[in-house]
Amino acid sequence: MNDALLIARDITRRHFLRRSSLGLGALALAELTAGSSSAGAAADTSALGPKPPVHRPRAKHVIYLHMAGSPPQQDLFDYKPELVKHHLKPCPDALLEVLKKERLAFIDVNKRRPKMLGTPYKFHRHGESGTLVSELLPNFARCVDDVAVIKSMKTDQFNHAPAQLFLYTGTPRLGGASMGSWALYGLGSESHNLPGFVVLISGGTDPSGGKSLWSSGFLPSVYQGVQCRTQGEPILFVTNPKGVDRTVRRRSLDALRQLNEIEWEHFGDPETRTRISQYELAFRMQIAVPEVMDITREPKHIQDAYGVQPGRESFANNCLLARRLVEAGVRYVQLFDWGWDMHGTGKGNDLITGLPRKCKDIDQPIAALLKDLKQRGLLDETLVIWSGEFGRTSLNEERNGSKFLGRDHHPHCFTIWMAGGGIRGGITHGETDELGYFVTENPVTIHDLQATILHLLGLDPYRLKFPFQGLEQRLIGPTDDARIVHELLA
Repeated sequence: MNDALLIARDITRRHFLRRSSLGLGALALAELTAGSSSAGAAADTSALGPKPPVHRPRAKHVIYLHMAGSPPQQDLFDYKPELVKHHLKPCPDALLEVLKKERLAFIDVNKRRPKMLGTPYKFHRHGESGTLVSELLPNFARCVDDVAVIKSMKTDQFNHAPAQLFLYTGTPRLGGASMGSWALYGLGSESHNLPGFVVLISGGTDPSGGKSLWSSGFLPSVYQGVQCRTQGEPILFVTNPKGVDRTVRRRSLDALRQLNEIEWEHFGDPETRTRISQYELAFRMQIAVPEVMDITREPKHIQDAYGVQPGRESFANNCLLARRLVEAGVRYVQLFDWGWDMHGTGKGNDLITGLPRKCKDIDQPIAALLKDLKQRGLLDETLVIWSGEFGRTSLNEERNGSKFLGRDHHPHCFTIWMAGGGIRGGITHGETDELGYFVTENPVTIHDLQATILHLLGLDPYRLKFPFQGLEQRLIGPTDDARIVHELLA
């Protein structure tokens, strides 16, 4: 290949059009790169600063508590006396006919007739609202008058990763932008020295959807979530290496910034500005992150209330960190707690041993979080959400003849709750049928939930969009089917 062909091969189409004055080609390029230009501006350092909401927000911050694997609603919030009455009896003929037309993750009705599975736990009414809560959540039960319990959630995904992706990015496929990224893109962050979107993990592993659940997708990468750890270095590779002090780091970043500015002027790649912004944020985080992540700074009575164990990975630690982060101005805090996939294949994931253990892990810290936020005057401006990615069946799974009690995946109904940030506390929204299989009143879809969250933050879910692949991408999808659930709003 001669030199002329090598040079021609290395000149990209965009490079050629940008450096030529071909009239129509230049006009077409201007149209095609309009989105890139705006993305470049959005990725500048100022992109993370506070932006005005579209309308008066009810919430400034979000703390999303996700129970990865999905807890069984029948054993925690959606009490079904009729299901208890049919405990371990063959499912009724009418339900069997429905099951034959469906695909379940692990129950095959063509091989055996499944049995109904009633809850082994007692339920009691709590608070002035009289909200029904399982005996497994005694501490949370004292907070129900600040909570809206939604029994009528439904999704169209029945496997973990696609359901989690759908919940957080609006699509069950990889590549979407996460809800936290959309919130940051629309509103920016109130914190100059901390990431605007922080992710905390407990339970020993990432959720099934992986880091795509806090990815910025097609949005500029400055809006992606930052995972913090409660053991060791809070954020990997943020601290200076040995032999490099803060003065040397500052000089290095100044030099890198000059080089990146030259690259930006030459190529106009929006990610170059993102890189500048992230280097600068990382420099500021070296001081701010260790301080906010140090829960030993909290008084002993606060640590005891949450049940924290400083220096260890735990859901309790993450709940206290979530409060400290929103107090410091972080816009969106996402907690994932793995281990809620109660199939009943063994003691670790059955209703008798596994479920009480997981409930004990979360009950005290969640109650402490709600009370702590309220006492500090933060609950009114902080939206707290608790959910899994789908529900569990009212059938006993009995995979491979297991004698343990467990439930398969179920997309048709599940229970979540919301508190603070403009939510009307002390209510129960929606209902399911007597066997807990289908929603019968006030269904709430995944896109409805996303639209409601964005609305509470002061954003218009129908107008919050970003150009990508020829479409105006939105968290709630391309249609206007999503509904803001006004019945939940205070």
